[in-house]
Amino acid sequence: MNANSTVAVVVEGGGEQVVAHVGLHALGTFADRLGLGHSLSARIPRTGERLPLHDRGKVLTQAMLMLAGGGECCADIEHLRAQAELFGSVPSDSTLYRTLRDIDAETLGGLWEAMAKVRAAVWRRSAATTGTDAVILDIDSSLHEIHSEKKQETAANYKGDFGFHPIYCFADATGETLAVQLRPGNAGANNIDDHVAVLDAAIAQLPEEVAIGHRRGDDACLVRRSVQVRVDSAGCTDFVRHARARNVGFAVVARSNAAIHAAISRIAFDDDAWRPALRQNGNQRPGAAVAELSHLVDLSDWPEGTRLIVRREPLHPGAQQSLFPSATYRYWGHYTDAAGDPVDLDVHMRAHAHVEDHIRRLKDSGATRFPFVDIDANRAWLGLVCFADALVRWFQLLCLSGALAVAESKTQHWGLWHAPARLVHRARRRIVRILDGWPTTEALLVAYQRIALIT
Repeated sequence: MNANSTVAVVVEGGGEQVVAHVGLHALGTFADRLGLGHSLSARIPRTGERLPLHDRGKVLTQAMLMLAGGGECCADIEHLRAQAELFGSVPSDSTLYRTLRDIDAETLGGLWEAMAKVRAAVWRRSAATTGTDAVILDIDSSLHEIHSEKKQETAANYKGDFGFHPIYCFADATGETLAVQLRPGNAGANNIDDHVAVLDAAIAQLPEEVAIGHRRGDDACLVRRSVQVRVDSAGCTDFVRHARARNVGFAVVARSNAAIHAAISRIAFDDDAWRPALRQNGNQRPGAAVAELSHLVDLSDWPEGTRLIVRREPLHPGAQQSLFPSATYRYWGHYTDAAGDPVDLDVHMRAHAHVEDHIRRLKDSGATRFPFVDIDANRAWLGLVCFADALVRWFQLLCLSGALAVAESKTQHWGLWHAPARLVHRARRRIVRILDGWPTTEALLVAYQRIALIT
């Protein structure tokens, strides 16, 4: 019996006509078909007497490919430089470093506007974002630990760690980041101004036909498609009034208080008041139930039409704080101005937990490595991480199907982005032949066919 895990070979340098990262080439080709590089380049001011050797829009797009492939710092761009047959002239790590250092707050705002333009074109093509369904925005913040006191605006946080405390807003239908603010570690989780600012920035990222009627000062009669924002208990403040002023619906996690205690106590043992709760897949959650308490609490301080939905479920080890003291159940609830069945609204609100997946994905793609001392450069880095993540999500929406259309970063790295191939020169063309038997060969071939149809 042979217990060896590899085949004995002679290893030498000097390999030719072999390429890796074919999946990243597909992703880059997709970005080029969308005009991403040109859109970004138009937003970067040109300085100096001569044009730079590397177009800055191309530099940022190739940096997105590097991040999608698992890169975590500027030096990782060198892995693409070794594949000039696929990626052409790739900037050095120092060029990428200088490019990000040159992006100030105004330029970064312009880059977000460029992404919004490309996003609108993608959303009009994707089945996930067309139609008349409400657009759901999810706001949440996260602690990013940084082991350096030299980086501007890092600070200690409430968990005793040190670093940044950015606040994000995601589009639930696609998972992409629509807005982010890089804040010090000691920034408040309940800061209303930050929540409102990131909401406004996210609305600005929506296609015009969606955003119209939802921007500050827009007339309600202009609303064509409903928008709702979901927030954890940090939004259980005057933030909901800012959302209403923008014609944006809300769903915010409730905080424990005396009024909720009294309301739950009135129905805690009334089985007729509770209905079976559902999981995200539509199946019943054993032992869990939902009830509406709107008629049992005073909601006069909330915007008109606000409702209170409460869920109870069997108490389990490690359960988070409950709305109501009980040795049997954990109580959880939310306020919303949405119409509909309380059980369905509970399922909808609990889907806000998707933000944990989105933030984890960003942290796996460079959002835990801030290479710069300067805060503007680190904001540009985080923005680039979000752009790269959006590009990957667009690629999944328009070019992939099945499991790969929803695959996490680790699966993409292992099987998709770094697919190997043989490079053949024939009739003045470069032909890439993906390795036979590679798990994602067929998916990549289909992706290239779909990219070719984008006009």
